[in-house]
Amino acid sequence: MVAFSAFTYVMLDGLDLGVQLLVPSFPTPRPRCEMDNEVSVWTGNETCWCWVPVGLCATFPLAYAVLMPALYDPIIAMLLGLQTVSC
Repeated sequence: MVAFSAFTYVMLDGLDLGVQLLVPSFPTPRPRCEMDNEVSVWTGNETCWCWVPVGLCATFPLAYAVLMPALYDPIIAMLLGLQTVSC
């Protein structure tokens, strides 16, 4: 389940994360709004990341206990990087 979720995410995602990473490089609001409108809907493939920790905890609790505290900072950085610009 964990491998399937990660594989699905990698295969189906890319556009919205890439666009959101480019948003801060545009100084004017118009291109930011246009880019934000392109990816403003939460896509279904991002829900795979909700299943990864659940599947990891259910199948490998020791790995979950080791990995999750080590990934707190990168996860927070990713979430802060995904903030959208309101138009």
